[in-house]
Order: sequence, then C-alpha cells, then structure tokens
Amino acid sequence: MAQVFNSTLVDTAEHHAMLRDSVGKLAGGFGRRYFQDVVRRKAKPVELWDALGEAGFIGVHVDEAYGGGGGGMADYNVIVEEVAAQGCPILSLVIGSICAPIIQGHASQAMKDAWLPGLASGKKRLAFAITEPDAGSNTHNVSTVARPDGDGWVLNGAKYWTSAVDEVDAIMVVARGEEPDARGRGRLSLFLVPTDAEGISKTPIETALHVPETSFMLYFDNVQIPREALVGTEGEGLKHLFSGLNPERICAAAINNGIARYAIEQGARQAGERKVWGTPIGAHQGVSHPLAAAYVGVQQARLMTARAAQLYDESSGEAGEASNMAKFASADASLVALDQAIQVHGGNGMALEYGLADLWFIARLHKTAPVSREMVLNFFAQHSLGLPKSY
Repeated sequence: MAQVFNSTLVDTAEHHAMLRDSVGKLAGGFGRRYFQDVVRRKAKPVELWDALGEAGFIGVHVDEAYGGGGGGMADYNVIVEEVAAQGCPILSLVIGSICAPIIQGHASQAMKDAWLPGLASGKKRLAFAITEPDAGSNTHNVSTVARPDGDGWVLNGAKYWTSAVDEVDAIMVVARGEEPDARGRGRLSLFLVPTDAEGISKTPIETALHVPETSFMLYFDNVQIPREALVGTEGEGLKHLFSGLNPERICAAAINNGIARYAIEQGARQAGERKVWGTPIGAHQGVSHPLAAAYVGVQQARLMTARAAQLYDESSGEAGEASNMAKFASADASLVALDQAIQVHGGNGMALEYGLADLWFIARLHKTAPVSREMVLNFFAQHSLGLPKSY
C-alpha cells in the first residue's frame, strides 16, 4: 500500500527544522556565558536582541504587511524556545507575544502602522501592565481607572510585576472604566501609554530571578491619555486580551522548554564525561534513568506547546485549553529537568560557573505566572471536565 504524506506537515517540519537551526546558531554565538555576564553586570542583552531583530526573528509572528515574517505563533514558539535552549532565556520575548497580536488583531489602522513595523524589527518595545496587588488572577477586579476627560482619559492606579519598563517605549495598560457592566464588573479597556508620560512613577522590585529584565511597581497619578492611545474598542478590553494571553502562555512554556533542553544537555554531558572509579557516572541507572525520565517529560511538554501554537494559528486564537496545558506541563517538566541536571553535577551544580542553578527561579516563575497552576487546574476542572465553578 502506498504511503500518503501530508505535504503541508512535511513542509512545516522542514521549515521549523531550518528555523531552529538558524536561531540556534545565532543565539549560540552568544550563549550562556554571555547571558550570565549581562545579568551579572545588571545590563541588557542588547547585542543579542538587535541580532535577533536584524535576522527577522523577533517579528516572525507579525504580518508581512508590517515587516514581519507572517509565520504565527508556531514559528515564534520555535524561536523563543531555541534562544532559551542556548542559555539565553529572554523574558522580553514573551512580552512581544502579548502586545503584537493584540495590536494586530484589534488596534486602529493608525496604531498598527505606528507600532507593528517597529515591534517586528525589535526597534520598538512595549511593556504589558495588568497585574495589581489586590486583584491577583481576578482581572475584573483591577482598580486602575481610566476616567473620561475631554477627548481622552485620565489614568489613576497602580500595577505590579510589570517587567522591562526601563527598556520600552510605551506600556500597554489594562484599566477599567468608571461605570460597571450589567454584572457589576469593571468594563476593561487597553491603552498604550508612553513611559515618559507625566504622572508615571516606578519602583523596582527586588527578585531572585537571574534575568536582565527588571520588574516594577508602577503608579499612575492623573496620567493624561489621548483618544488615539486606545487599543481597540473602549470597554472591550477583556475580549482583546485573549489575543495576547494565550500566546503569553505558549511563550512562557517555550522559555521553560528551552531551559529544560539546556539542562538535559548539560546533565547528559556531565554524566557521560564525569568518571568515578574509572566509570562514567551515566553508566549507572541511578543517574541515567532520572535523566531519561526528565527527557521524556520535556519532550511531552514541547509537543503540547507546539500543538497549542498550531491551534492558536489555525483557530484565530481559540487555544485556551492547549495553551494552559502547555504552560502547566512545561513548568513542571523544566523543574524536574533542572533538578536532575543539578544533581548530576553534585556540588558543582550550585556553582554559577556551570550555568544551571541560576536558571532555577526563571523556570519556577512559570508555575505561578502568567497564571498560577491552581487557576489553570480550575480552568480544566470547569471547562474541560464540566465540573462546578469553584471560585
């Protein structure tokens, strides 16, 4: 019987293999040492970011009409993962997965023209401000308010854990209107607010993360917002958000998958080279089996992430279940992989020289962000299993 091949799938696989190779060579030219040095100096990976932008990788998910690659999240997943797999987990790439799709899907033509080419090239940057100290996962409960004022709005409130504000041109802010909807919840809107707008102040948050991005507490004190700063339709911000929140989960998973691949590679190398009593420690099943099991978990998470990205591209963004599964699985798998790689290195696993221990909290971050594992399980229980809502 003749075999039947899906040429589209074959073409996609070949395309992704070539893309992965190209990104790997570029990012690998910088590598873990470079990234560690940037973090140690409290600097930014400008050289790597610029190189990724010039190669067209940062905007691969942006439409070609705006200078992007037109490849969607399936391509972007490959890029984010591969950069992290070379020891350079750039969290700012995750932010790019949120803002560009929202603007592309919902913004005015003028805003698309003004922002998408720069976002595609990496020459323009945006931060994303949604989290608040008292709102948590309840986005409806945000207290940052945009009050109508003339032909625009006045913004007041505070945001928490907003990353890379010191590196970007503007902040995409989620705010509610003064009037609630029919269910008594805040009607959300999205705004692009320049970082140098009068009335914005910021305080850095000290974290355990070994990353170049700084997280901030943001304060908005009577910040004037012009009409053209509105992203999409006033009061429809919650609907617009889902164009960016599923990609955020996919790219958080991609970062963890890349970290996990890096960890497995380092652990396997150590297990093959390190000898005790003349025998490589990887010859012992007590060492090899946990590494092999971690590898299986990582490959499963990567498959789920690739599937989520594919569903997002094919279904106009309707990929909530798969995106949450990818984020959930990748967070757990990466921590298992890192833990085993560190264990294989013995005491050296704690030495920054070996490049593993300082990845721990980046991987651990994604068990909590961009949505906690508890809320992910609530989602599956309610929407996938049909169980009663628990919150």
